[in-house]
Amino acid sequence: MTLVQLGPPTLRRQSRQVLVGDVPVGGNAPVSVQSMTTTVTSDVDATLRQIAELTAAGCQIVRVAVPSQDDADALARIAKSATIPVIADIHFQPKYVFAAIDAGCAAVRVNPGNIRQFDDKVREIASAASDAGVPIRIGVNAGSLDKRLLEKYGKATPDALVESALWECSLFEEHGFRDIKISVKHHDPLVMIDAYRKLAARCDYPLHLGVTEAGPRFQGTIKSSVAFGVLLAAGIGDTIRVSLSAPPVEEVKVGTQILESLGLRPRRLEIVSCPSCGRAQVDVYKLAEEVTAAFDGFPVPLRVAVMGCVVNGPGEAREADLGVSSGNGKGQIFVRGEVIRTVPESKIVETLIEEAMNRDWGTTL
Repeated sequence: MTLVQLGPPTLRRQSRQVLVGDVPVGGNAPVSVQSMTTTVTSDVDATLRQIAELTAAGCQIVRVAVPSQDDADALARIAKSATIPVIADIHFQPKYVFAAIDAGCAAVRVNPGNIRQFDDKVREIASAASDAGVPIRIGVNAGSLDKRLLEKYGKATPDALVESALWECSLFEEHGFRDIKISVKHHDPLVMIDAYRKLAARCDYPLHLGVTEAGPRFQGTIKSSVAFGVLLAAGIGDTIRVSLSAPPVEEVKVGTQILESLGLRPRRLEIVSCPSCGRAQVDVYKLAEEVTAAFDGFPVPLRVAVMGCVVNGPGEAREADLGVSSGNGKGQIFVRGEVIRTVPESKIVETLIEEAMNRDWGTTL
């Protein structure tokens, strides 16, 4: 595995690059955020509405499921109308791979473990994808690992996941096709981390990170953040999808925040707020939520501090672009380290917004 200097994290694994529509994945490209629609794909209008919502939330690549012929027939309209690249997610039926390529999808995801006679179709798939300039994601999942490897390893171990992915890559390579990205997902973050580390050391393909079946919003966010944080901080990972049992827009929000927290994407709004304690003289939870809601969609990336007492409040607020330290029914408003005014508690939120709107924040944020 070759590592190169590329900003935070300190070292970034150097992979080959593929183009998913107009989004580069791998190489020196920024780590991209993906999600997947939950609509029935054949309902084109509903699917496009959800893609629009995901795009507005910051999604850069979207995947749609193609379990039926009706879904395959809808791909052309969806791929043409969506404003971000559309990936077709194929299981069981190799004929839908060809349908997706013909429909103009930006990429195709295949799961070799559950596509019947997949290996026999590799030559045709490689030829069609190569002619159309469509990359293939080989997506190996713990829950649908090839039976041959389950028999060999006993369960979906990291080595089993890696062997499955690299075996399928080798079949494409035999036909000169290397426009590939890989995922080796598992529901256990520790298994997933180990699998991606091993995979990163054995190939130069771009890697799509994911903790599959991560669970409900809270649990899935924690599991994904832990796994992605470990790998991305080590320079491993080129595109991510947070898998939550929640609306897909939430996946995009979590994925974006993970990248911002690691310095892999320019930060937008960041709320620095204290956890509250017995010293707090204001309802910090409520105030932080009100400030977050008020600044949602603010066009300039600000760090806004919301502090509940005079112990850490002033110091923490001074480290932010804009902040408040509250107590005794009042709020001291700070702008880049200077106390500019003191206002009643009821005026804190509107004063913060007023100060944010009336200042030139420059380009140093």
